[in-house]
Amino acid sequence: MPASTPATQALDLLSVPYRLFEHSYVPESLEQAARERGQAPEQIIRSILFRYEKGNFFLTLMAGPGQISWRKLRSHLGVSRISMATEAQVLAVTGYAVGTVSPLGLPRPVRILADGSVFKPEEVSFGCGVRGMAIIMKSADLKHVLGKIEAGQFC
Repeated sequence: MPASTPATQALDLLSVPYRLFEHSYVPESLEQAARERGQAPEQIIRSILFRYEKGNFFLTLMAGPGQISWRKLRSHLGVSRISMATEAQVLAVTGYAVGTVSPLGLPRPVRILADGSVFKPEEVSFGCGVRGMAIIMKSADLKHVLGKIEAGQFC
């Protein structure tokens, strides 16, 4: 198990409690990941990077199987077009490969939009930067670490 990732280093620096969970094999579905972590699918937070305007990016946080409403995102941002970032853009902007993205430990500031569903469960899990591993922590601690993020209903 890796000693640290940018995401765990950020939490360690802030003395925020968390635990790492390592799957035996990389999960094939959200449901499988949740089951192995002893969680409900709604407790797994997906981090999805979008591009808008000229080279601007934002990261959305969505709980479990919820679907993002592109219309609501465009309206919230006041833009007419958004697109999902390519794998290369995800790596360049977040420092993480697709499927491992964490909202923590990003190499540069990125606007983060969180759906209201993210903070409903007491405990959540999300990518830590390593495929097949996750950070598990209290959602209140995640909200505190992320600071004043924009929250709304994007599903």
